[in-house]
Amino acid sequence: MPERLEVRGEVYMPIEAFLRLNEELEERGEKIFKNPRNAAAGSLRQKDPRITAKRGLRATFYALGLGLEEVEREGVATQFALLHWLKEKGFPVEHGFTRAVGAEGVEAVYQDWLKRRRALPFEADGVVVKLDELRLWRELGYTARAPRFAIAYKFPAEEKETRLLDVVFQVGRTGRVTPVGILEPVFIEGSEVSRVTLHNESYIEELDIRIGDWVLVHKAGGVIPEVIRVLKERRTGEERPVRWPETCPECGHRLLKEGKVHRCPNPLCPAKRFEALRHYASRKAMDIQGLGEKLIEKLLEKGLVKDVADLYRLRKEDLVGLERMGEKSAENLLRQIEESKRRGLERLLYALGLPGVGEVLARNLAARFGNMDRLLEASLEELLEVEEVGELTARAILETLKDPAFRHLVRRLKERGWKWRPRRRGARP
Repeated sequence: MPERLEVRGEVYMPIEAFLRLNEELEERGEKIFKNPRNAAAGSLRQKDPRITAKRGLRATFYALGLGLEEVEREGVATQFALLHWLKEKGFPVEHGFTRAVGAEGVEAVYQDWLKRRRALPFEADGVVVKLDELRLWRELGYTARAPRFAIAYKFPAEEKETRLLDVVFQVGRTGRVTPVGILEPVFIEGSEVSRVTLHNESYIEELDIRIGDWVLVHKAGGVIPEVIRVLKERRTGEERPVRWPETCPECGHRLLKEGKVHRCPNPLCPAKRFEALRHYASRKAMDIQGLGEKLIEKLLEKGLVKDVADLYRLRKEDLVGLERMGEKSAENLLRQIEESKRRGLERLLYALGLPGVGEVLARNLAARFGNMDRLLEASLEELLEVEEVGELTARAILETLKDPAFRHLVRRLKERGWKWRPRRRGARP
């Protein structure tokens, strides 16, 4: 065995343990879990490890971190060999792994598991296909989100019929208005689905969605509810077309239409303020623990904040007395807000919600320009030089950078102690 070894895998809850746990919770009059995945996650989050230990959790292992190079030097050159090595060392390894040659071989294995999936003692939504040679893993590397040497081959999503009862409209942090379908609740792949995003006007037109329609719904990627098609053969003539509002459902300001996108241009729209603050405080942005949705609503309602820069002028006396906010909670929140100033430029760029800027692009922009002052003066040509920035994204970013309201916000953040330095490589975020 290597002197230092990091074994990687995942924890899951077998179906039998899940059913047993729900029976026990029901007997005690407690809330039951909707599916084994939620039950496993909830069990791991228990503060009392004795409760976790009683939940029947299992683990399966399939990869190494530290120690992999030493194992390779001992002759383990493939994923297939590594799985056997893990089994020999006593680690639980899922029994169904096999080798396949070419696309046809992969398809044959997939079809075999598709037939057998319901007989498995745990829930599974597909198979993982990996290149076998470990040296190829290093050559191919990773994208921002996933390895290039492995891919999930999902089983067909479960599809259910239900009725579209209504359509409501939500306003995001950029002012974009998104239609949301209210469904007759239906149980799909372990959870109840009662709402579904309808994306935009084009999506509604292409599917010819009407209020009152019977629709076929599944979970895209096994997670996000989505309407696949409208069951037009079940129409009665009482269905109603979706009517887009002319004014913002949150502030009443007249909406602008950009192509098929409806947008609220009001910078003081409460929905835009709420979503901007919620995104800014989120884990992958400024990670301000304690600044949840309920508190953001209260801060906006009391007029204590209007935008993210106002967070940095909050005082303890502003917070104490708010619902569920005592002195200790107020002090902890203010400390979290103060610490967020040290998150680094890439996190700030993501947190501010620049158009088209996710985590990867925020990192690339921070690396290219080094500080916010330099970025504010960037030209279109300089933005186009940044990896993964196309012309449409570059123009949208440039328009935001030149916007007086955005520049004013940045200036206020700087006045309140924000530093524009990029985070050092290897530094803790």
